[in-house]
Amino acid sequence: MAWLFLVIAGLFEMYGVSMISQLHKNRSWQGVVKLFLGFGGSFFLLSLAMKNLPMGTAYAVWTGIGASGGAFLGMLLHGEARDLRRIACIILILGAAVGLKVIA
Repeated sequence: MAWLFLVIAGLFEMYGVSMISQLHKNRSWQGVVKLFLGFGGSFFLLSLAMKNLPMGTAYAVWTGIGASGGAFLGMLLHGEARDLRRIACIILILGAAVGLKVIA
């Protein structure tokens, strides 16, 4: 169950990062609420995952999901460059997260 919490926490992190980008385009109180819900849910689920997973592993996987997912969402939704080198780096980050799951 801890790994499920961790993956969902990473998805909330991606949502929070996407809301930061949205707030730069359109400042509204709804956007601020969505931002806090995204990051709040992310931190809450990360804390639940860390009850059963080592801190270093949980944090590294959570950060990897958030960073790679944020970069991926930036390419899909916000017109960021879709350079092959960027995609390769995202794959490396995700591969490292999977590697931590395998050895943890």
